[in-house]
Amino acid sequence: MKRIDQVESVYGKRRKAMPKKDVPTAAIKRLPRYHRYLGELLREGVLRISSLELAERMSVTASQIRQDLNCFGGFGQQGYGYHVKELYDEIGGLLGVNAAYGAVFVGLGHLGCSLAESALLERRGIKKLAIFEVTPSLIGKEVAGMKVYDAKDMVPFCQENKVDIAVLAVPKEAALSAAEQLAKAGVRGIWNFSDTELDLHIDGVLIENMHLADALMGLCYAMHTEDELKRLKAGEANE
Repeated sequence: MKRIDQVESVYGKRRKAMPKKDVPTAAIKRLPRYHRYLGELLREGVLRISSLELAERMSVTASQIRQDLNCFGGFGQQGYGYHVKELYDEIGGLLGVNAAYGAVFVGLGHLGCSLAESALLERRGIKKLAIFEVTPSLIGKEVAGMKVYDAKDMVPFCQENKVDIAVLAVPKEAALSAAEQLAKAGVRGIWNFSDTELDLHIDGVLIENMHLADALMGLCYAMHTEDELKRLKAGEANE
Protein backbone atom coordinates (compact mmCIF):
# COMPACT_ATOMS: atom_id res chain seq x y z
CA MET A 1 0.00 0.00 0.00
CA LYS A 2 1.45 3.37 -0.99
CA ARG A 3 0.43 6.89 -0.18
CA ILE A 4 -0.50 9.71 -2.51
CA ASP A 5 2.98 11.25 -2.58
CA GLN A 6 4.66 7.93 -3.47
CA VAL A 7 2.88 6.89 -6.65
CA GLU A 8 2.02 7.99 -10.14
CA SER A 9 -0.62 6.62 -12.49
CA VAL A 10 0.44 3.82 -14.79
CA TYR A 11 -2.59 4.07 -17.01
CA GLY A 12 -1.51 6.97 -19.18
CA LYS A 13 -4.61 8.11 -21.02
CA ARG A 14 -7.63 7.41 -18.85
CA ARG A 15 -10.14 4.94 -20.26
CA LYS A 16 -13.81 4.96 -19.49
CA ALA A 17 -15.16 2.03 -17.49
CA MET A 18 -17.71 0.07 -19.47
CA PRO A 19 -19.65 -2.97 -18.27
CA LYS A 20 -19.37 -6.16 -20.29
CA LYS A 21 -22.47 -8.09 -21.31
CA ASP A 22 -24.28 -10.15 -18.70
CA VAL A 23 -22.58 -8.65 -15.65
CA PRO A 24 -23.65 -10.67 -12.56
CA THR A 25 -26.15 -8.83 -10.37
CA ALA A 26 -24.01 -9.62 -7.32
CA ALA A 27 -21.02 -7.83 -8.87
CA ILE A 28 -23.15 -4.73 -9.57
CA LYS A 29 -24.43 -4.72 -5.99
CA ARG A 30 -20.86 -4.78 -4.68
CA LEU A 31 -19.82 -1.66 -6.63
CA PRO A 32 -21.09 0.82 -4.00
CA ARG A 33 -19.07 -1.02 -1.35
CA TYR A 34 -15.90 -0.81 -3.44
CA HIS A 35 -16.58 2.90 -3.97
CA ARG A 36 -17.03 3.46 -0.23
CA TYR A 37 -13.80 1.68 0.74
CA LEU A 38 -11.82 3.42 -1.98
CA GLY A 39 -13.13 6.77 -0.70
CA GLU A 40 -11.89 5.88 2.77
CA LEU A 41 -8.46 5.05 1.34
CA LEU A 42 -8.30 8.41 -0.41
CA ARG A 43 -9.16 10.23 2.80
CA GLU A 44 -6.27 8.38 4.43
CA GLY A 45 -3.95 9.55 1.67
CA VAL A 46 -3.51 6.11 0.08
CA LEU A 47 -3.35 6.14 -3.70
CA ARG A 48 -2.03 2.69 -4.60
CA ILE A 49 -3.23 -0.65 -3.25
CA SER A 50 -3.05 -4.31 -4.27
CA SER A 51 -6.10 -6.52 -4.63
CA LEU A 52 -4.88 -8.53 -1.61
CA GLU A 53 -4.61 -5.44 0.60
CA LEU A 54 -8.04 -4.22 -0.51
CA ALA A 55 -9.48 -7.70 0.08
CA GLU A 56 -8.15 -7.73 3.64
CA ARG A 57 -9.84 -4.42 4.35
CA MET A 58 -13.15 -5.52 2.87
CA SER A 59 -13.13 -9.10 4.24
CA VAL A 60 -13.48 -10.63 0.77
CA THR A 61 -11.06 -12.56 -1.43
CA ALA A 62 -8.63 -10.92 -3.84
CA SER A 63 -9.92 -13.14 -6.62
CA GLN A 64 -13.47 -11.88 -5.98
CA ILE A 65 -12.29 -8.28 -6.38
CA ARG A 66 -10.44 -9.06 -9.60
CA GLN A 67 -13.41 -10.98 -11.01
CA ASP A 68 -15.84 -8.15 -10.19
CA LEU A 69 -13.66 -5.40 -11.63
CA ASN A 70 -12.93 -7.41 -14.77
CA CYS A 71 -16.65 -7.17 -15.52
CA PHE A 72 -16.10 -3.44 -16.07
CA GLY A 73 -12.66 -3.37 -17.69
CA GLY A 74 -10.19 -4.51 -15.07
CA PHE A 75 -8.23 -1.36 -14.05
CA GLY A 76 -5.38 -3.13 -12.24
CA GLN A 77 -1.89 -3.96 -13.46
CA GLN A 78 0.06 -7.02 -12.37
CA GLY A 79 2.87 -6.07 -10.02
CA TYR A 80 1.38 -2.62 -9.47
CA GLY A 81 -2.13 -3.06 -8.11
CA TYR A 82 -4.80 -0.38 -8.33
CA HIS A 83 -4.45 3.37 -8.57
CA VAL A 84 -7.04 4.24 -5.91
CA LYS A 85 -8.10 7.67 -7.18
CA GLU A 86 -8.60 6.49 -10.74
CA LEU A 87 -10.48 3.36 -9.68
CA TYR A 88 -12.63 5.44 -7.32
CA ASP A 89 -13.50 7.82 -10.17
CA GLU A 90 -14.19 5.01 -12.63
CA ILE A 91 -16.54 3.19 -10.25
CA GLY A 92 -18.18 6.51 -9.40
CA GLY A 93 -18.80 6.98 -13.12
CA LEU A 94 -20.40 3.56 -13.35
CA LEU A 95 -22.59 4.42 -10.36
CA GLY A 96 -23.66 7.73 -11.89
CA VAL A 97 -22.33 9.96 -9.10
CA ASN A 98 -21.52 12.69 -11.64
CA ALA A 99 -24.74 12.36 -13.62
CA ALA A 100 -26.38 15.29 -11.77
CA TYR A 101 -29.61 13.42 -11.15
CA GLY A 102 -32.45 15.33 -9.53
CA ALA A 103 -34.66 13.80 -6.83
CA VAL A 104 -37.94 14.50 -5.08
CA PHE A 105 -39.36 13.06 -1.87
CA VAL A 106 -42.92 11.80 -1.64
CA GLY A 107 -44.25 11.47 1.90
CA LEU A 108 -43.10 13.34 4.98
CA GLY A 109 -43.76 10.93 7.82
CA HIS A 110 -41.02 10.02 10.28
CA LEU A 111 -39.07 7.99 7.74
CA GLY A 112 -39.69 10.40 4.87
CA CYS A 113 -38.51 13.33 6.99
CA SER A 114 -35.36 11.46 8.02
CA LEU A 115 -34.56 10.61 4.40
CA ALA A 116 -35.15 14.19 3.28
CA GLU A 117 -32.91 15.60 6.01
CA SER A 118 -30.12 13.09 5.37
CA ALA A 119 -27.10 14.16 3.31
CA LEU A 120 -27.00 10.71 1.69
CA LEU A 121 -28.20 11.87 -1.73
CA GLU A 122 -25.94 14.92 -1.98
CA ARG A 123 -22.89 12.81 -1.13
CA ARG A 124 -23.77 10.68 -4.17
CA GLY A 125 -24.11 13.69 -6.45
CA ILE A 126 -27.92 13.74 -6.44
CA LYS A 127 -29.68 17.10 -6.14
CA LYS A 128 -32.67 17.28 -3.79
CA LEU A 129 -35.41 19.34 -5.44
CA ALA A 130 -38.71 19.18 -3.55
CA ILE A 131 -41.02 17.31 -1.17
CA PHE A 132 -44.64 16.33 -1.82
CA GLU A 133 -47.29 15.74 0.83
CA VAL A 134 -51.07 15.44 1.23
CA THR A 135 -51.22 16.81 4.80
CA PRO A 136 -52.47 20.44 4.59
CA SER A 137 -50.51 21.56 7.70
CA LEU A 138 -47.21 20.52 6.08
CA ILE A 139 -47.77 22.04 2.63
CA GLY A 140 -45.87 25.29 2.13
CA LYS A 141 -43.30 24.59 4.83
CA GLU A 142 -39.59 24.13 4.20
CA VAL A 143 -37.72 21.00 5.25
CA ALA A 144 -33.99 20.45 4.70
CA GLY A 145 -33.89 23.42 2.33
CA MET A 146 -36.73 22.08 0.18
CA LYS A 147 -40.27 23.40 -0.16
CA VAL A 148 -43.12 21.04 0.68
CA TYR A 149 -45.64 21.03 -2.19
CA ASP A 150 -49.15 19.68 -2.45
CA ALA A 151 -49.04 16.14 -3.88
CA LYS A 152 -51.57 17.29 -6.50
CA ASP A 153 -48.77 19.35 -8.07
CA MET A 154 -46.31 16.44 -8.24
CA VAL A 155 -46.83 15.46 -11.88
CA PRO A 156 -46.48 18.94 -13.41
CA PHE A 157 -43.51 19.73 -11.16
CA CYS A 158 -41.68 16.57 -12.23
CA GLN A 159 -42.50 17.22 -15.87
CA GLU A 160 -41.24 20.81 -15.72
CA ASN A 161 -38.08 20.08 -13.72
CA LYS A 162 -35.28 17.58 -14.16
CA VAL A 163 -36.59 14.90 -11.84
CA ASP A 164 -34.94 11.52 -12.34
CA ILE A 165 -35.50 9.84 -8.96
CA ALA A 166 -38.34 9.77 -6.45
CA VAL A 167 -37.87 8.68 -2.85
CA LEU A 168 -41.22 7.14 -1.96
CA ALA A 169 -42.13 6.96 1.74
CA VAL A 170 -45.92 6.94 1.77
CA PRO A 171 -48.31 4.44 3.44
CA LYS A 172 -48.41 1.16 1.54
CA GLU A 173 -52.00 1.71 0.38
CA ALA A 174 -50.93 4.92 -1.38
CA ALA A 175 -47.72 3.60 -2.88
CA LEU A 176 -49.00 2.20 -6.18
CA SER A 177 -51.01 5.30 -7.06
CA ALA A 178 -48.06 7.57 -6.25
CA ALA A 179 -45.70 5.38 -8.28
CA GLU A 180 -48.02 5.44 -11.28
CA GLN A 181 -48.17 9.24 -11.14
CA LEU A 182 -44.39 9.46 -10.93
CA ALA A 183 -44.03 7.16 -13.92
CA LYS A 184 -46.53 9.30 -15.83
CA ALA A 185 -44.42 12.36 -14.99
CA GLY A 186 -41.32 10.80 -16.53
CA VAL A 187 -39.49 9.85 -13.34
CA ARG A 188 -37.00 7.12 -14.26
CA GLY A 189 -36.17 5.64 -10.85
CA ILE A 190 -38.21 5.05 -7.70
CA TRP A 191 -36.55 4.30 -4.36
CA ASN A 192 -39.46 2.71 -2.55
CA PHE A 193 -39.61 2.68 1.28
CA SER A 194 -43.38 2.13 1.44
CA ASP A 195 -43.27 -1.40 2.84
CA THR A 196 -44.91 -2.86 -0.24
CA GLU A 197 -43.50 -4.47 -3.35
CA LEU A 198 -43.86 -2.28 -6.43
CA ASP A 199 -43.58 -3.69 -9.93
CA LEU A 200 -45.16 -1.31 -12.40
CA HIS A 201 -44.20 -3.11 -15.61
CA ILE A 202 -43.72 0.31 -17.21
CA ASP A 203 -40.84 0.67 -19.63
CA GLY A 204 -38.18 3.10 -18.49
CA VAL A 205 -39.07 3.01 -14.76
CA LEU A 206 -36.60 1.30 -12.43
CA ILE A 207 -37.74 0.45 -8.91
CA GLU A 208 -35.63 -0.43 -5.88
CA ASN A 209 -37.88 -1.81 -3.14
CA MET A 210 -36.42 -1.26 0.33
CA HIS A 211 -37.80 -3.42 3.15
CA LEU A 212 -36.21 -2.36 6.43
CA ALA A 213 -38.19 -4.94 8.37
CA ASP A 214 -36.75 -7.72 6.19
CA ALA A 215 -33.22 -6.65 7.06
CA LEU A 216 -34.13 -6.55 10.76
CA MET A 217 -35.65 -10.03 10.59
CA GLY A 218 -32.52 -11.29 8.84
CA LEU A 219 -30.46 -9.99 11.76
CA CYS A 220 -32.85 -11.56 14.27
CA TYR A 221 -32.64 -14.88 12.42
CA ALA A 222 -28.86 -14.85 12.60
CA MET A 223 -28.95 -14.03 16.32
CA HIS A 224 -31.56 -16.70 17.03
CA THR A 225 -29.57 -19.30 15.09
CA GLU A 226 -26.44 -18.42 17.04
CA ASP A 227 -28.35 -18.71 20.34
CA GLU A 228 -29.74 -22.11 19.34
CA LEU A 229 -26.27 -23.38 18.46
CA LYS A 230 -24.92 -22.19 21.81
CA ARG A 231 -27.74 -23.95 23.66
CA LEU A 232 -27.13 -27.11 21.67
CA LYS A 233 -23.42 -27.06 22.45
CA ALA A 234 -24.13 -26.36 26.13
CA GLY A 235 -26.54 -29.31 26.25
CA GLU A 236 -23.99 -31.63 24.65
CA ALA A 237 -21.34 -30.50 27.14
CA ASN A 238 -23.64 -31.30 30.08
CA GLU A 239 -24.43 -34.82 28.90
